[in-house]
Amino acid sequence: MGKFEITTRKNGEFQFNLKAGNGQVILTSEGYSNKSGCTNGIESVKKNAQDDGKYDRKTSSNGKPYFNLKATNGQIIGNSEMYESETSRDNGIESVKKNAPDAEISDLT
Repeated sequence: MGKFEITTRKNGEFQFNLKAGNGQVILTSEGYSNKSGCTNGIESVKKNAQDDGKYDRKTSSNGKPYFNLKATNGQIIGNSEMYESETSRDNGIESVKKNAPDAEISDLT
């Protein structure tokens, strides 16, 4: 089962990582100035994760595929790691769809 982990960055901002059941990070948030914004971001991921249209499939300048998950308003709420292939990226999206809706939240701050 997946898990959201809330942590504090060195600059004091809060962020979350969505981890798959195997512990691998599959989605990382932006930085939030307060914890309530971070938890709202998690709820937005849970709500939007099932909608394939909310995933922006991209390729970085060095040719590595990755994706962003967007909220209803178009704002990016999470981004992936860089993948070696489009197939791996698409598997990452499927992992977010599978893990996010029922993931528990672990506050590590």
